[in-house]
Amino acid sequence: MKQSGVRKIIFTVLVLTVIGIGLLHFFTPGHLGFYHDTYRRLSYLPIAVGSIMFGIRGGLILAFLTSLAFIPHILLYIGFGKDAYLSELTEILLYFTAAIVIGAITAREARLREKYRALSERLKKSYKRLHDETKLLIEVEEQLKVSQKLSALGQLSASLAHEIKNPLSSIKGTAEILLDEFPAGHAKREFVEILMTEVSRLDASVNEILHYSREQKNTLPAKSLEPAAVVIRRVNKLLAHETGGKKIRLQTTGLSQAQVCRVDGNRFSQVFLNVMLNAIDAVDVGGTIQVNLTIFENEVSVSVSDSGPGISIEDRDRIFEPFFSKKDGGTGLGLSISQKIMSSLGGRMTVSDAVFGGACFDMRLPLSR
Repeated sequence: MKQSGVRKIIFTVLVLTVIGIGLLHFFTPGHLGFYHDTYRRLSYLPIAVGSIMFGIRGGLILAFLTSLAFIPHILLYIGFGKDAYLSELTEILLYFTAAIVIGAITAREARLREKYRALSERLKKSYKRLHDETKLLIEVEEQLKVSQKLSALGQLSASLAHEIKNPLSSIKGTAEILLDEFPAGHAKREFVEILMTEVSRLDASVNEILHYSREQKNTLPAKSLEPAAVVIRRVNKLLAHETGGKKIRLQTTGLSQAQVCRVDGNRFSQVFLNVMLNAIDAVDVGGTIQVNLTIFENEVSVSVSDSGPGISIEDRDRIFEPFFSKKDGGTGLGLSISQKIMSSLGGRMTVSDAVFGGACFDMRLPLSR
């Protein structure tokens, strides 16, 4: 029932109460003064309720109706002299006085409630604005912390770059000498070629870290394109020792069509290797890792699914943030760097649930034939 309907019912009940009290006055003999005094005092109840519920106006209406209902009682005192008659008329004045006083107090309380309600609304809006500003401040503070970490990483990377590059050059030179020792078709020549490829990849990784820590636009030159299947097989062969050590079932699908899809072998192998290493760390002994390549109309998808514990919904929002890691001893840079490399290649990387119950990393790149 609507509030207006309830108010009408209450007002009707009050009017009926006034009429009932008037009838009691009329039918009660005049010599029963105790009863008449009780009815007279009872008449203040509907006036008080009406003033509280409907303000001064409602109280005055009920006071007027009460005065009309009180007339039969006054007529009983006409024959008792002027003093008795005027004494009963004074009661009518008190009815109107009570209506005005209670109505005024109620109106004042209503104004105070409205004032406090408006103040509460302003406080609520101020609290919300303060909450939003506090949240923004916390986000800015978190970004500042990340910026400070990246700045420290940039300084550290700059100091280590020379020390890392010199041994890499020596290793690459040694690998080139070994390569001459094993002619084409030799059983060990393939491993030397992998060594040279990984040295080049590691050198590029150092440059990527330097580039990421400085937050500059990627200016590294694009390397020669390779079939995606070649890159995937090369990384899988490089990780054969790790997968074999944990007796992991490595399943690959879609590689036959990957021959027509070409990717930046140097950069994509870094991303794919990082995702595979994470998958190997996540699965238990005898677990499963599935690599699936799918070609769409305008892009190619390389997904890596594992049977590990998976990644919680809360962590997925932060998994690509720098320095966020749940692994003991992890730097939290692998996935953030991989995401940045994917962006530089015009692609993207997302994470979802795998069919095995673990995590599924999906790497999407523009299709290049």
